[in-house]
Parts: sequence; structure tokens; C-alpha cells
Amino acid sequence: MSQQLTSEQLVEIADRFGTPLYVYHAEKIKEQYEKLTAAFEGCNARFFYACKALTNINILKYVKSIGCNVDCSSLNEVLLAVRAGFESNRILYTSNNVAFCEIEGAKEQGVHINIDSLSNLKKFGEKFSDTYPVGIRVRPNIMAGGNLKISTGHSKSKFGIPLENIDSVLQIVKDTNLRIRTLHIHTGSEIKDVEVFAKGIEVLFDIAKFFPHLEVIDLGGGFKVPYKPGEKGTDIQALGKKVAEEFNLFEKLYGKKVEVWFEPGKFIVSEAGYLITQVNVLKQSGETLFAGVNSGLNHLIRPMFYGSHHEIKNISNASGPEKEYTVVGNICETDTFAEDRMLNEVSEGDYLAFYNAGAYGIEMASHYNSRFKPQEILVIDGEAKLIRKKDVLEDLLMNQVEVL
Repeated sequence: MSQQLTSEQLVEIADRFGTPLYVYHAEKIKEQYEKLTAAFEGCNARFFYACKALTNINILKYVKSIGCNVDCSSLNEVLLAVRAGFESNRILYTSNNVAFCEIEGAKEQGVHINIDSLSNLKKFGEKFSDTYPVGIRVRPNIMAGGNLKISTGHSKSKFGIPLENIDSVLQIVKDTNLRIRTLHIHTGSEIKDVEVFAKGIEVLFDIAKFFPHLEVIDLGGGFKVPYKPGEKGTDIQALGKKVAEEFNLFEKLYGKKVEVWFEPGKFIVSEAGYLITQVNVLKQSGETLFAGVNSGLNHLIRPMFYGSHHEIKNISNASGPEKEYTVVGNICETDTFAEDRMLNEVSEGDYLAFYNAGAYGIEMASHYNSRFKPQEILVIDGEAKLIRKKDVLEDLLMNQVEVL
């Protein structure tokens, strides 16, 4: 049975801690991870939680406790993973247009490294030669993802080494004796079509013959999460079956087994998260009825940034008659969360809960308009625990140096 916190539970948490606040459900995170391990039990798969989705140290510790590894997009994320207790062989770092010193910092931590540019690959090979095997991120020239802003594998993307530059990669390997152990791609987010992953597999299998030390094929992440009622996500079972078939063929073709790695972020934590807000004002403007809440793009920027949809429920009046509302924030910008949305009748003071808010919510939050960030709560074994305390005014001044 799918894990979900009830409206009553969310209201109780909001009453206890105040709003706005993010709430995460630990058992839902575990459920999502176990869906993956079950679907891919037919192949030699490892999963690395893409922690850019949500890096609260408690979430990292919990992810570690259920057996999942961690994927990092910065050296600081690597250091947070180390602090959370992950062993180095359970940490993956994929660089993205970074200074070479950051890659060196990751190397000092002993973690798995994927390099995304010829420049840094050459520097790494010249400095470390065959002493530290690495991976390369390839840009496969595949268009995929919910929209252009979250598509990362197409021919104009900044990510990865273009597939057409593979000869240059091979020259660097030859010149420096560098060992390539991983071929990596990540084509985008919100990928529903299993065939997109199949295309990526085809690209990597085609160049695998050039890398005799290959041990891992990394297909990235991007699994589709359902946001609307009736919407379907990636068919994980079908994908697991397809990957198992393809990698069995790879073993027959090349006479060797390789591991397949995935880096799910949103898939693991999105459905486990809720943003709870409170209605400040109701404002009728012509035919539009605004419900203005005590949050904004400073807390959840995704709807404004790339048009993401979040279900919104009036958890204070879950069975009332429905009316149409436009839900907006309190920031001095246009921060519309939802237009013309049917909600159970809203009164000032009601709690509105945003669903699927576990990924890229608090991570993209800011102090814009000098407003405080939300608190964070983790519900584990039925108990709500504070994992990020309330901001105070001094937090807005942190690291500022007063010279006047």
C-alpha cells in the first residue's frame, strides 16, 4: 500500500510547528527506493540518490540507512555525504563545468568521479594517469525530458562531452594512460518513455568497445513522477525488464559483465514531501478569486521556474464544496502557484498543502524579500521531528560584514 500522510496528520503538524513548513515522510522514501530495487533485481544495478533534490543531513542519513548510495553534483554535496556517514565507494560525483580543483577535492575523498569535459579529462589524466579510474559523462544528442529547461542530453546542452568528440577522449586516454571505468549519460528529467533509456543504452554500448577497463554503464536518472490525478510515471517494471535484457546481450557481445547505475533524485523524495502553507487573504478581482498564502517563489520556485504542477489541497476543509481559486504567494514578484484551481472552499487561516514537494523545494529556496525559509519536518515511525529550525533575523545577516 502506498505511503501517504493524511490531511489530519498534516494539520496536526502545522498546528504544532507553524507554517510555512516542509514535511517529509521517511517511509515513503523507503517505499520508492524499494520499488527500484525490486524492478531491477534482474540485473546488476546500483542506485545513487541524486541529493541535489534534497540535501538535509537527516535525509542523507536516512537514505544511507535504507541501503541507497548517493550521487553528488558539487564538492560540498560530497562533503555532506561524507558527514552523513557514506563510505567513499558509495558516493558518486559528477562534475559539471567546474574548476579542476573541485575534481581534485573529490578525488581526495576517494569517491567515484565522472568528468564532463575534455579539458578536465586531460588535466586529470596528466596528473593521475592510471592511478585513479574515472568515468566520462557523454552527451548522447538525445532530446528527452518534460521541457527544454530540464532536458540535458540534446545537441545544444551544456552537459557532458559531445558524442562526436569521442576520438578526442580516446586520444587523451592514449596519451595519459587514463583508465575509463564508467560511461555515463543523463538525458533529462521527467522521462516517461522507456525507449529513451533504450536509446541511451544503444549509444553507450556502441562506444563501449573502445574502453577495455569498462566496469560501469551509468544511465543517470530522470524517472517521471506523476503530478496530476490519473497521470502515469515511468513504468519502472518495464524499464527494469528492458535493462536486464539489454545488459544480458552486452555480456554476450563483449564477454564481460558490467554494472548498471542509476541516479534517481526526484523519484525517491518528491512524493514524500509536502509544503504546508496558510491562507493570509482572499481577494476577489473581477472573475478571479485569489487565495494568497504565506509562502511564495522564495519557498517553491518550480511552478514559476519551469511550469511544474503541484496538487494543492485545502487540508483544513477536506470535504467542503469546491470553488475555483488562483493560489498566489506573498512575494513582491508574480508568484502564481496555480491558476483557476478547484479547491474545497477556502477561508482565511486555512492550511493549503502542496503535494510532490520533496524534490527541489527547500533546495531552491531563498531569503528573497528578506523572508525566512520554511522549517523542515521528518515524519518517521509516526513521529514528527524537527530537522530545520525556524529562521531568526540574525540568519538574514549571517556572513554579512558590517563596515559602515
